[in-house]
Amino acid sequence: MTPAPVIIAIDGRSGAGKTTLAIEVAARLRNHHKVSLFHLEDIYPGWNGLAAGIERYVSTVLGPLSSGEPATWTSWDWANHYDGDTRVTLPSEIVIIEGVGAAALQARPLLSAVIWADSPDDVRRKRALDRDGGTYEPYWEQWAAQEDEWLAKDDVPAHADVRVLNHADGSAPADVLQALSYLPVLGPVMVPELAGRRGLRLRAERLAGRPDTAALFASLYGTSVRAAWLDSSNAPAAPPSEQSPATERSRFSILADDAGTFGQSVTHRSGETVVTAGSATVRVPGPFFRWLDAVWGRRAVRGPDDYPGDFTLGWLGCLGYELKRETGGSDVVSPTPDAALIFAGRAVVVDHAEGTVWLLALEAPDADSWQAAARSAVNAAAATATAATQAGGSNGIVVPGAPAFSSRDTEVSYKRKIAAAQHEIHEGNSYEVCLTTTLTARLPATAAAPWPTYLALRLRNPAPFASYLRFGGLTVASTSPERFLRITSDGGMRAEPIKGTRRRGADPEQDRALRNDLAASLKDRAENIMIVDLLRNDLSHFAEPGSVTVSRLCEIESYATVHQMVSTIDAQLMPGSPRAEAVAACFPAGSMTGAPKISTMAILDRLEDGPRGLYSGAIGYFSLNGATDLAVAIRTLVTYTGDGAGTEDGEAVDGTSAEGTGGHGSEEALTVELTLGVGGAITADSVPDEEYDEIRVKAHGVLSALGAEFPGG
Repeated sequence: MTPAPVIIAIDGRSGAGKTTLAIEVAARLRNHHKVSLFHLEDIYPGWNGLAAGIERYVSTVLGPLSSGEPATWTSWDWANHYDGDTRVTLPSEIVIIEGVGAAALQARPLLSAVIWADSPDDVRRKRALDRDGGTYEPYWEQWAAQEDEWLAKDDVPAHADVRVLNHADGSAPADVLQALSYLPVLGPVMVPELAGRRGLRLRAERLAGRPDTAALFASLYGTSVRAAWLDSSNAPAAPPSEQSPATERSRFSILADDAGTFGQSVTHRSGETVVTAGSATVRVPGPFFRWLDAVWGRRAVRGPDDYPGDFTLGWLGCLGYELKRETGGSDVVSPTPDAALIFAGRAVVVDHAEGTVWLLALEAPDADSWQAAARSAVNAAAATATAATQAGGSNGIVVPGAPAFSSRDTEVSYKRKIAAAQHEIHEGNSYEVCLTTTLTARLPATAAAPWPTYLALRLRNPAPFASYLRFGGLTVASTSPERFLRITSDGGMRAEPIKGTRRRGADPEQDRALRNDLAASLKDRAENIMIVDLLRNDLSHFAEPGSVTVSRLCEIESYATVHQMVSTIDAQLMPGSPRAEAVAACFPAGSMTGAPKISTMAILDRLEDGPRGLYSGAIGYFSLNGATDLAVAIRTLVTYTGDGAGTEDGEAVDGTSAEGTGGHGSEEALTVELTLGVGGAITADSVPDEEYDEIRVKAHGVLSALGAEFPGG
């Protein structure tokens, strides 16, 4: 008896292209494996034999093969409409079984993976009849009725590990193999395919110029359903030698979408990661950070020697606060995804300090054409920036009417929660509680305008970690000033928590007084130092012993609407450490929980009366060279479809154009929700009136850009 094989079932309605897909997938797998292929059409007992065929297949074929034994089965003679000869199928390293019913209920316990092939009804019928000629046509309706009856009792598509929309354009086999490589159960057998996924080559082109990054994003990705712009909107013009620690964060902007040969997208919700690669979608059960560890953290590419950035393509997007379920927090369900990312196999990186642009692309058949289009867009955006500088005057940004926000908490209820948090502190259950609330506005989809809203936000409140993310029905517009965690390709680690905020003054004298007040505040220093201690502990889990240092403590940085107290903690990642776990050890940001982290998160769950969603999670990238740079998701406006679909495929909330100015038919009936999270650190010495004023100050930068007011006046 040979070892039990890996068995992959390819199921789907008749004419979905299962046979061709199975043959092509098997051919590709045979480059590294011994593969056998079984067609269910060889065993169905006639045109009325779907149910009986499934029974025969499970008992005489699948049962023996799943035990590593040869399968002896009786074929069907379609010409004579009777049982045919006896055949034997030998087990091999991988067995692919294709046909209607291959993943039926009684078969699934014996299968390693299930693929469901989808195709439109008219395409299926034509494809099936073209393949089988006139012999199938008289029986099409009869067979289709059997499929309907079977699927009504056994929802195979819902149990599929991979679903593929088979357009018969040649893309499905590669997409399916990419999807299968994400399934943990197939990991041991698909080592050669996984190695190939890591053996990538990067091409890079350097261009001179300072493009208008907003115009560049609109040109390249304005119609992309999923795209990311990590936007250093307060980027300095000074050379690197003259930059401060604060301006160093603003050096690079990254623009990308999920198109092209390597493009993928991923969402994670409550213990399941869904990855879409071209026409195939794979569902991977298990924690998000375990999935992240499987796809990121090993150096797959190197940047060119003269490239100053640490992003060499990879995953970009956001992680929601509710991923805390994997890091010691409780399980809370959010209407928005717990993570939403794209994989960019090509991207534009703008170096604001040097005045250069880098075009990065993985070697692929479409790399040349993309590079030419990107080069043209960069040149056009550079001309736009020059013309705008010379012209001066209006910025041309038009934001729709101000939305009316409501708050999860009234002033009275928020102050009551402050008192409850202080009670927990007095009881010794916490030292500091980062208490938050959520502002929400609901409006028709036709009135939603995330793109001009973001342009107004970045103009009103420029920040080193500003970002604009679009994932179908979910859009994130952030002007975050706070770094959560950076890990460089060589293992340098840095966290830069913010604790302590003052508004900017109306005149220089008042502004200076407010800045000095923050710098001298013992309460704010105590809050900041508590979080510094927490992050020193978080970093130490995967840091070289003795490498954790505090290079800046309680320094004041000024932004357009606020002064902030910032500290910097550095460390060196221990060689060989799993980088995804190092991120998880620090998640969520201690500045957004309080200390100690785990017990305080439990207190927050009781006090806050609802999920935070993406707010106070993280936004940034996971690069193919093992680097990551993540911001804390604060000063962040989230727009998502009111039905909670979040990131389902389809038209983006802001329409098919980056300008996002108009309705699109069915949008008339849709509503969207805008949410803005705000909060502040509560200590034993907190004064409720001052804490409530602080959340109003923090909300002001976003609300003022919208022309909106804080709820309650």
